[in-house]
Amino acid sequence: MASREVSTMIKQGFISDPTLSLSSSPSRTTSTTTTSKLYSPSSPPPPPPQTESTRPIPNQTLFEMMSEEHLRDSKAIEESRKKTQTRIAKFLDELKTRSSNDWGLRSGDVRLTVVSRDGHRVSMDVHKRVLSEKSRFFAEKLSQRKEKGVSHTVEISECDDVEVYVETVVLMYSDDLKKRLIGENVNKVLALLQVSAAIMFDAGISSCLEYLEAVPWSEDEEEKVLSLLCQLELHGSMTEVLQRVLSEPSTSVRTDDIFLKLLSGVLQAKDDKARREMKTLISRLLREDSFDYNSRLDVSKDTLYHLCHRCLCSLVLCLSEAMCTDSSRQDRGVLMAEIAREADNLQWLVDILIDKRMANDFVKLWADQKELAELHSRIPTMYRHEISRITAQLCIAIGRGNILVPKDSRFSLLSTWLDALYEDFRWMRRASRSVDKKLIEEGLSQTILTLSLRQQQVILLNWFHRFLNKGDDYPNIQRAFEVWWRRAFIRQYADVPDSSNMQITICNYPT
Repeated sequence: MASREVSTMIKQGFISDPTLSLSSSPSRTTSTTTTSKLYSPSSPPPPPPQTESTRPIPNQTLFEMMSEEHLRDSKAIEESRKKTQTRIAKFLDELKTRSSNDWGLRSGDVRLTVVSRDGHRVSMDVHKRVLSEKSRFFAEKLSQRKEKGVSHTVEISECDDVEVYVETVVLMYSDDLKKRLIGENVNKVLALLQVSAAIMFDAGISSCLEYLEAVPWSEDEEEKVLSLLCQLELHGSMTEVLQRVLSEPSTSVRTDDIFLKLLSGVLQAKDDKARREMKTLISRLLREDSFDYNSRLDVSKDTLYHLCHRCLCSLVLCLSEAMCTDSSRQDRGVLMAEIAREADNLQWLVDILIDKRMANDFVKLWADQKELAELHSRIPTMYRHEISRITAQLCIAIGRGNILVPKDSRFSLLSTWLDALYEDFRWMRRASRSVDKKLIEEGLSQTILTLSLRQQQVILLNWFHRFLNKGDDYPNIQRAFEVWWRRAFIRQYADVPDSSNMQITICNYPT
């Protein structure tokens, strides 16, 4: 039969369209497969039959979604409870084994019941002899009853974790608690310590503390350990555990000595890779301290500026040597490396000063480096370009509002170092991929625009003529030029006279 005739018969209803069938029976599926082969190649193929897995799920109501979520939560809770019951059953079996093998005891003479806050109860037959010998709490409670036999009943209610209480009781029957704790995690031992302290199980307390003293802690675990020990107030017995976190009474002088040794060690490191890694590490740690307002001890401003002066002296010495050195490639390479190293060290210190909000004085210090700036202008650019990154660094911080200095200091900074930054800009970009051209241009623009209009004009007209001759070799601060232009020629703010009509009259009242 021709495909056109088949299509016509489908339209007239003589042959059922398989795409309209909702049945998923095997016979209907077979008919669908046979019929689909008769379609014209020009007709689009019918969609595949829907099965239970592919049929779209009807929209669920909010109630149905909440019911399903509640069902999932209930199943998870039930599974968790089953696992807990399995572990408790294992502890109870161990209790029976240890009471008979290690202690030679048969049936228990104390019925101990532990009840959780949600009403879950676990009962076990234990022995007055063991409880009284191991726990001062049970010794006091059980000493009030003299009758023999299984007549003692003790119930502990509203327990945070029934499983931990049961395991603590099992620990009382163990002859080697320290070995028993090997392989446990810190959180589990902290829970055992809390229960041991509550029932005054001294051997359990000692074993838990020995465990905590011997194993490493994560940062989260450390906080939990310190919190629990402070809460339990175990006094002398926890001293060994706290040795790793308790520092000796310290002073700012002693702390400064430590910081000075650390920072000096980084600045003088011989291995460049190790020096970079330690700079990153210390910067991150100091940055974390800057957000901790409760931190008692921090690197002092005097220490940082002492190191800055040391780096500046080294830079002056290196540039002086660069002027006197011969043109041999070996000497030139060594000097370039030394200058770049000292400049990088100073950039690192300035970064720390900015993060600590202590960089205001450094702007004036850097602006006053007339000798260094003079030496800088007399040596080849390939030696000196790293130094200009310090100027760029300060301009970026000023432009972001991270350094607040008077207008005279800002203008002095640019008067001393702006020409050097212009001349070194091309080398700065090409020598280091970490130099962000746009960031420097934005910082420089913002810094210039904080000056008086007259100072802006002097700097921007000078840049205008330089940029026309050098182009991309100079920083593009057209945005600053545009703002200055509008301020100077369009808006033209002038001193606004006081137009208010308010009058003030002063008179003396009789006394």
